[in-house]
Amino acid sequence: MDVIELRGIIAHGRHGANPGERDAEQPFEVDLKLELDLGGGERSDDLEQTVDYAKLHADIVKVISDHSYYLLERLAGAIIDEIFRNARVARAEVRVGKPRLLDGATPSVTLKRENPRFTR
Repeated sequence: MDVIELRGIIAHGRHGANPGERDAEQPFEVDLKLELDLGGGERSDDLEQTVDYAKLHADIVKVISDHSYYLLERLAGAIIDEIFRNARVARAEVRVGKPRLLDGATPSVTLKRENPRFTR
């Protein structure tokens, strides 16, 4: 399998389990790793044969900004659900970090999943 990575996505949303965390938007950091066959795009040079990075970025930002979850685990799951709408993606790894939660530390969650919709 080939890999597309999109690292360093910064988006703002209202997620958190502790009192006050969802009162105001906070930044979230996201890194994505998608496994898929990139041969079609390699041969055709056609954007329709691969994943459009700009659309992927916009979709992830929208998930973060339009929803509100208590846990990073749930947010990461919602992001994977969005990625897996594309049946070309076989597997994905999503890391979501919350840099302003702890003084001097960034907690993060990483989910690795296989796409149940994957088709060759």
